[in-house]
Order: sequence, then structure tokens, then C-alpha cells
Amino acid sequence: MYDSFIDQLSGLDLLGFSIRPAPFNETDFPCEDAIEQTLGAIWSDLFAMFSDTALEADAEDIAWGVVNLFHRAASRKSAQLDRASDEIRVLLASADGSEVHSSNLEEQVERAQAAEASMLAFEQMREAAAALYRDETGSSWKPVSGSRTAHSRNLTSAVIDARDFLRARAENRRHALIPEGTPVLFAGGRQSFESAEDAKRYADNIWATLDKVRDVVPDLFLVHGGDGKGADRLAASWAERREVQQLTYSLDRRLGARAGFKRNEQMLSLNPRYLVAFPGNGVTERLVIDAKTRRITVVDRRGPLGTSPGS
Repeated sequence: MYDSFIDQLSGLDLLGFSIRPAPFNETDFPCEDAIEQTLGAIWSDLFAMFSDTALEADAEDIAWGVVNLFHRAASRKSAQLDRASDEIRVLLASADGSEVHSSNLEEQVERAQAAEASMLAFEQMREAAAALYRDETGSSWKPVSGSRTAHSRNLTSAVIDARDFLRARAENRRHALIPEGTPVLFAGGRQSFESAEDAKRYADNIWATLDKVRDVVPDLFLVHGGDGKGADRLAASWAERREVQQLTYSLDRRLGARAGFKRNEQMLSLNPRYLVAFPGNGVTERLVIDAKTRRITVVDRRGPLGTSPGS
């Protein structure tokens, strides 16, 4: 998982250089209470403005964009941190003991420290806004592409894109893009219901099932297709509420009809402990068959409204 910039430097040969504390402290950034109160007020006014107007249906898209503002700001700071860290490694490799070199190294360290602190602050704001988004829409917020990671150890929820995960694993890096714990697969499609009561019962069955699985596997991270609608959305909301990490495998549309089956192969390659299966299409059915062939325990909820078949 993520280590602070100073922790990362401790693994390098600093050749006698000492790293001073960052030239700022926590009071230089907005405090948690200020973030929550300010964003809460903005959120309340935003939805009140859209309520009972012709734009009410667009409120969720606008709310998603508000969260994305903080996500993009955190991403920019993360990129600055990466560039400064790379420059530090170059400087360490070419150390000549001169005063100019030492000054350049100290400048890059301070730049990296500032970028890291700002990144953490923006991530905290994003997580606060994402919680408001979740409460208002019932959906876990995730970016259009890439991952939503939280580098602070105080922020345990994360949505990790499979492409980021595979790259990190191939490079043998252990950081925020490598979830720790036991993988549990979730699968299910989009459903239509005859009444709001049926829809609520279906959602309740998903949450209750995942709660039971988590009782057995407390360190689970949830692996699913990342669909913004249907069963995946409900499972993502559960993970958000329970502060469970998510690893999402979106369809590779370039593969056409093979996309769903290729995703199945990728998810099963994680050697999950369980597959939680809710009603879906033929791709879901194939996933269940392949999981049983691999002796993966299937929690089958493909019956009516997400119940056990035959119940």
C-alpha cells in the first residue's frame, strides 16, 4: 500500500543527506470540519436549486462533476509528486557533494513534500464530496477512467480500475493500486421490476448477501464489472458504505462479443474465494460455470429478486 514520500526516501541511499521536515503543517490546509461543513452547504444548495425544475434529472451529472473537480486536482498533484520523485532519484544518482547539488536536492524534496500534502488534502475533499454524492444518489462515485485511490491511511475506500491494477502488478509495485486482502467476485446484470417494492427487495438482498460474505471474509476486496447501473451499482454502493476496496473490470469494447468472456477470464485469474452471482445474462451464466469448474465457491442468488434458486 501507499507509503509517505519520506518513507520512500528512507529506502534510498541518501549519501549523508538529511531530509528536513516539510515547510508547512496541518494548519496550513483546510481542516476536516471545514471541508465537511462547506461541501455539505454547497451540496444542499445545489440540489435545492435543481429540485422541481426541468433540470432536476441533470442534477446527478452536475454532482458527479463537482466530485471530479477535486479528483482532477488530486491527480495533478500526484503527477507533480511523481515528477519530483523522479528528479530526486536522478540527483541522488549524480551526487557530487557540491553545495549547488545539495541545494537542488533540497528544493526537489520540498517540492515533492508540498505536492504530496496538497494531494492528500484534495483527496480528503474528494472523499467528502463522494460521500455526499453517494448519500444523494445511492451510487458509489468513480471516475470515467482510471482509479479512485485514497493515499491517506485514514481513507480506506478505493475504486481501482483493472488496467491500473494489471500495470502495477506487472511492474511488481505495491502501492495504492494493489488492493490487499481476499478477492471476492460479484456478478449480476441490469433488471427491471414491476414495483418499487420489488426493486428495494432486490437491493436489500444484494446488501444482505454481501454482508454475510464479509462476515466470513472480513478482509475481502470486491471485484466487479463497474457498471454504473444495475447490480454492479448496488454492489459498489455497498462497498462504499462498508469502506471495502473495489477492483473494477470494465468491458473492452474492442473485443466485441468476446468482451464479457475475456473479462470473466481476467477476474477468475485472481483466484477469488467466492463468486456472488445475481441474475444476469449469458456471460454471467458462463462465469458461474467456470467458477465451479475451478472449485470457487459460488453464492448463487440468481432466483427471483436476488434469492437462492428454488427458494
